[in-house]
Amino acid sequence: MNKVAVTELGYVGFGVKDLEAWKYLITEIFGMEWSASGDAVDLRLDYWHRRITLHPGDEEDMRYAGFRVAGPEEFRLMQQQLKDLGVSFEVGSAVDAEARSVLEVLRLKDPAGVPLEIFHGPRVDRHQPFRPGRGMHGRFVTGAEGLGHIVIRDHADSYRFYTQVLGMHGSVEMITELVGRSFTTTFVDCNRRDHTVAFCPLPIEKNVHHLMVEVDNIDDVGLAYDLVQKAKIPITATFGRHSNDEMISFYIESPSGFFLEYGCGGSAAATQSEYNVRDAWGHDYLRL
Repeated sequence: MNKVAVTELGYVGFGVKDLEAWKYLITEIFGMEWSASGDAVDLRLDYWHRRITLHPGDEEDMRYAGFRVAGPEEFRLMQQQLKDLGVSFEVGSAVDAEARSVLEVLRLKDPAGVPLEIFHGPRVDRHQPFRPGRGMHGRFVTGAEGLGHIVIRDHADSYRFYTQVLGMHGSVEMITELVGRSFTTTFVDCNRRDHTVAFCPLPIEKNVHHLMVEVDNIDDVGLAYDLVQKAKIPITATFGRHSNDEMISFYIESPSGFFLEYGCGGSAAATQSEYNVRDAWGHDYLRL
């Protein structure tokens, strides 16, 4: 049997307490489209019906990250692959799939306990143009590269799981000196985007350290940075450029405590492994 691999990070869902604070950040600063759907709120970045879903509740964390496979055949093969590798999973019902706006979905957890979903057939609303929450100089970078990337809680078996079970490719490591200690962050990719998942080397209580979304115009990043400072939203890493994916970005603390990265100019995934020891410039980390 040929190995089946996920193709992108398609969507994520977060539990949040303060929807109003999120609404201002997401629409007026980041430029996403806000769409209330029952109790939850869907955020659009492109033609997809949803890319990010905010679920009101007391648990402020990433509730799930959805990884795509190409189609129904790959969805069946992935189930067999999970069985062969001894990975527990549950196939969702038609109601579960409808709730995610996909054709089929299954649920599982990675070795660190991070909740994941594998799906195929997202709903794409080409009849409904994306309406940014604020005027934008450009657009979000999604397409075949997916939603963006997540940095999640690490475990000794996380790298093996994402490469051997989900079929991702490890390419880059970042070795950094922070607060007098050396940390190594490992990155894995599944498409052209430099990395789709990275494993946080620091102990974190939440499933996710940060979510990154990318735009194609640096003026949108600069505008968002100005708006963040004006609104006094906590900046956790200043404007700078990463060495690994060449992303020009900044980080802020979301209203739910985990971080968000907003950037542009990301490079393609490396085809061979390499490592970096620091960022190209900027990115003074005010909080980790």
